[in-house]
Amino acid sequence: MTEEIDPTATPQHPESGASSNPDNAPEGTSVPPIADEMTAHAPLPEEPEAATTEKSYDPDEQEEGEDDTATASEPESGMNFMEHLEEIRSRLIKSGLFLLVTTVLCAVYADFLVNEILIGPLKRSSQSLVLQNLVPYGQVSLYFQVVFFAAFIISFPFLAWQIWQFVAPGLHEHERKAGRFSILFISLCFFSGIAFGYLVFLPVSLQFFAGFGSSLIKNNISVQDYVSFFIGTLLTAGLVFELPFISYILSKIGLLTPAFMRFYRKHAIVGLLIVAAVVTPSTDVVTQLIIGAPMILLYELSILISARVNRKNPALQ
Repeated sequence: MTEEIDPTATPQHPESGASSNPDNAPEGTSVPPIADEMTAHAPLPEEPEAATTEKSYDPDEQEEGEDDTATASEPESGMNFMEHLEEIRSRLIKSGLFLLVTTVLCAVYADFLVNEILIGPLKRSSQSLVLQNLVPYGQVSLYFQVVFFAAFIISFPFLAWQIWQFVAPGLHEHERKAGRFSILFISLCFFSGIAFGYLVFLPVSLQFFAGFGSSLIKNNISVQDYVSFFIGTLLTAGLVFELPFISYILSKIGLLTPAFMRFYRKHAIVGLLIVAAVVTPSTDVVTQLIIGAPMILLYELSILISARVNRKNPALQ
C-alpha cells in the first residue's frame, strides 16, 4: 500500500543536520547526523601502518638496514688485521726509539758501567779472580753488551707499558684498572730480582768460585764468560722474582687458589729446587740454594697474594 504524503510537512535537507532513518526507526527516536556517525565510527587511518608494514618487508630496505647495523657495530668489533699491524709497528717504533735514547745515555757512562758495575762485584769478592781478554775485539763487544743490557734494564717499565697499551683496548674497564697496577707490580718484581742478583747472588757465587779448588791453579776468567755469567745471573733473578706477579694473574683469572698452593706446598718446594738447579749458571749446591731459598720465600708470598685476591670467597681459602 502507498502511504499518503503530508503536503504540509517540511522537507529535511542535509544542511539542517537531520537525516533519514534507513532502518525505519520509530517516531520520536533521535537519529544522529550522518556526518557525526561517520566520524564516530570511522576507523583510524591505516596509511602509516601500511607504510611501515610495507617498509619492513621491502627487500631493498631490509638490506639497507642490515648494512646500517653492520656499519654501526663495526667500531665495536675492534681493529682489523691491518690496523693491528699498524699498532704493533707504532709500539715497536716507540720502544725502539726509547731504547735507543737510553742506550746513548748509557754509552756516555760506559766506563763507569764497566769498571764499577760490571767488574765491581768481582773486585769486592776476591783478588784472586782476574779477567783477561782472549780475542782482539773482546773489549769492544764487552762495552756493547754492557751498555745495551743497562739500557734494557732502565727501559723495562716503558717496554712493559707499551705492551700493555697494545693489549688494553681489548680488555674491560676493570681489567684495565688491574693492568695499570700490574705494570707497577711487574716492574717492582723485576727490579727486586735484579737487585737481589747483583747484591746477593753474584758476590756469594764469586766468593765461592774464588775459594774453591787447588791454590796452585790461577783463576783467570775470560771476560766474555764473565759477562755471560753476569747477564745470565741478573736476568734469571729478575725472572724468578716475577713469581708473585704470575700468582696474582693466575689468581685473578681463577686458575690458582691459596688452598691449592697450600696443599701442594711440599711438591712446589721440590720443584723450585729443581728449577734452581737448572737455571743456576754453576753446578754447585751452594749457588743453587742461594737462588732456591728466595724462590721458596716467593712461593709463600704468592700464597698470601692469592689469598688476598680471593678474600671475598672463603671457600677458596
